[in-house]
Amino acid sequence: MSAVEQPITPAMQAKLLADRKESEFNHHLAGLLVALAGVFIFFQGELAKKWPVTKYAWPACFLLGGFFLLGWSDTELWPFGTQPWLDALKHNPEVLQHNTYAVLLLAVGTIEWLRVRGVLTAACSGGVFPALAVGGSVLLIFHEHEGGMHGPNHMEVMARIQSEHLSYSLVGTGVGLAKGLSEVEMRWHGVFARAWPLLMVVLGILLMFYRE
Repeated sequence: MSAVEQPITPAMQAKLLADRKESEFNHHLAGLLVALAGVFIFFQGELAKKWPVTKYAWPACFLLGGFFLLGWSDTELWPFGTQPWLDALKHNPEVLQHNTYAVLLLAVGTIEWLRVRGVLTAACSGGVFPALAVGGSVLLIFHEHEGGMHGPNHMEVMARIQSEHLSYSLVGTGVGLAKGLSEVEMRWHGVFARAWPLLMVVLGILLMFYRE
């Protein structure tokens, strides 16, 4: 009998429900931060004139999301749980992917923060966000999700999760491509400069409606 066909005990059911709520909360909070970042970017010109400090707001959203994902995406790990980090990273693809996304968010947040400060001025630094956005979006297609692999309706749940992550992947790729094109001086520069933060808002809203 396969793992997905084993009967679900009340204890297992309670654990699955808790994991589902935790996963949905993580997606919703990440979505809120992504949407806020998109709003801050879209209105950055107007906001920065009145409150210059707001130019740091959207990189801060990425940094907050990265730290949150790194610390709370898998609460069965130490210090919240008993499972060692290294063991989980070696044997649990879902944990490895969560930490990979945390590192990507922290990298983007740090680089864009330094660009806003004027510390990082190399032209190639503008290509980091698009490259990581597209790369992270492609990884979403292969995202492991153990929480949906159990229960009588696990096939329906997994199909929904895969469909949701595919939508995130498509929109995230659009964000990366539009951001990359906005860094290039050309006729449509202004269009792409307005498009990529709007796509970030769309991505954030999709994440906020995630359910398992």
